Amino acid sequence: MIDDLKKDAEQRMAKSLDALANAFNKIRTGRAHSSLLNGMSIDYYGVDTPLSQAASIVVEDSRTLSVTPWERSLIPEIEKAIMKSNLGLNPTTAGSVIRIPLPALTEETRKSYGKQAKSEAEGSRVSIRNIRRDVLSDVKDLLKEKEISEDEDRKAQEDIQKITDRFIASVDEALSVKEKDLMEI
Repeated sequence: MIDDLKKDAEQRMAKSLDALANAFNKIRTGRAHSSLLNGMSIDYYGVDTPLSQAASIVVEDSRTLSVTPWERSLIPEIEKAIMKSNLGLNPTTAGSVIRIPLPALTEETRKSYGKQAKSEAEGSRVSIRNIRRDVLSDVKDLLKEKEISEDEDRKAQEDIQKITDRFIASVDEALSVKEKDLMEI
């Protein structure tokens, strides 16, 4: 019973870590990477479709992304979606290829992205702690119903705290990598 709760906690905490990785991918660094446009969707014949399923996204060089839509009629739709995103990007179209030059980040922009990364990391830490609280509450319920002993309760609390500490450390490590990446010129 307790093992199931621990496994559930680990799975949910891993999902929080995955969500943090996705959030970090959306924070722009000085270099171009195709995951910058992940999560962006366009109207494809009345259906909201991820950009990656309607076009090929390629990194041309360290400061330029190239988007080649599968259908030429999607070019205006893709341009509009890129402009609406709050990434500060201005696409240019050359024939059937949309080029997205990434402007160099200013010191002020780097710092604001750093704050955003810290905020995302803190949200992830809070999520992990909430998962810990929920699981510990379930363990306490088991103790109240006399399904487990006090020793098992104490051991479960220690194990869940170790799992939590491990995931919090992973969040901190991911944040330090992202901050280092942001401050790199």
